[in-house]
Amino acid sequence: MFRSLPPTANVHHVPHMAPGGPKTFGLSDPKDHQVITAIEYQEVILTCKFPRKTPASRLEWKKLGQSVSFVYYGQDLRGDFKDRAQMMDFSIRIKNVTRNDAGKYRCEVSTPTNEGQRLEENTVTLEVLVAPGVPTCEVPNSVLSGTVVELRCQDKEGNPAPTYTWFKDGTRLFGNPKLDAQVTNSSYTMNTKSGTLQFNTVSKLDSGEYYCEARNSVGFRRCREKRMQVDDLNVSGIIAAVVVVALVVSICGLGVCYAQRKGYFSIEDIQDDLQEYQEVPREAMTVRKRLGRAAGKGPARAEGARLSC
Repeated sequence: MFRSLPPTANVHHVPHMAPGGPKTFGLSDPKDHQVITAIEYQEVILTCKFPRKTPASRLEWKKLGQSVSFVYYGQDLRGDFKDRAQMMDFSIRIKNVTRNDAGKYRCEVSTPTNEGQRLEENTVTLEVLVAPGVPTCEVPNSVLSGTVVELRCQDKEGNPAPTYTWFKDGTRLFGNPKLDAQVTNSSYTMNTKSGTLQFNTVSKLDSGEYYCEARNSVGFRRCREKRMQVDDLNVSGIIAAVVVVALVVSICGLGVCYAQRKGYFSIEDIQDDLQEYQEVPREAMTVRKRLGRAAGKGPARAEGARLSC
C-alpha cells in the first residue's frame, strides 16, 4: 500500500507544470508490486492499493506490454472489459477472466493536494492458470518384438505446463517400471515432463490399449485409447518362403532341360526366332527410309515409291 515512506524509500518528486501552475509530484513503492493468480473462466479482482476514491481523484488503468492499452479511462471501461468487468472504487473486478488477460497492469491515481497534483501508481501482474486440453497421443498400431518403440503425448494449452502419465489397459504405468508389480516388462522408460514412453526392447507382453493423461494444478484431460500390437518376427516363415522360391526355380530349370532333351525345342530354334524378331524392325526401318526419300522427290515419285513397296 502506498504510504508515507522513510527517507531511504524510492520516492520520486517530479515538478512538472509550467511556471505559475500547480506542482505535480509522483510517489511509488516498488515493493508493493502485486502478483495475482486466477483460474481461467473464473472471477478475479485487480486491486489498486490506494485510499478510497474521492470525487476529485482521477483514475486510469492500463495494460502494459509492447504497446500500452487503456482498460479504464475517462470514467469508463474500455475494450472487451466493458462487457465483463466492473469498477469497485479503484479496483477492477473481471467476471470471466481468460488466458488473453494475463499480463502486467498499472493503476494511476491523480489527487489534488495543497502542494499540487499528487500522482500515485500501483503495478499488478495477472497470471492465468489454464487446464490442459485433450493431449495428442502417438501410438503405433503394429510393431515387431525386440525393437525400440516410443509413444508420445503432448499438450499445448496447460499453464502451468502439465505432467504426463501413461496407462495400459486402464492401469497406470509408473515412472520406474521396477516398482510396478503389475508390469511384466521392465524395459520401458517414461518421461513425465516430455510425455514420452519408450520401450527399449518391446515384447508381445506389451501389446494392449494405451492412453495418456495430462495433468496440472487446474485439471486434467486424457486422450482416447489406441491399441499397440506387438508381433514376433516370423523367421521360420521367411525361411520356408525362400525354400519354396528356390524349389520353383529349380523345377523350372529342370523342365527346360527335359524339354530340350526330348526335342520339343532346340537352341537353334530359339536363335532362329530371335533372328526373325530382329529382322522385323529392320524391314520397318527400310520402309520408313523409302517413304522419306519419296517425299523429298515430289508427289508423283512418292506415289511410285509407295507402289514399289
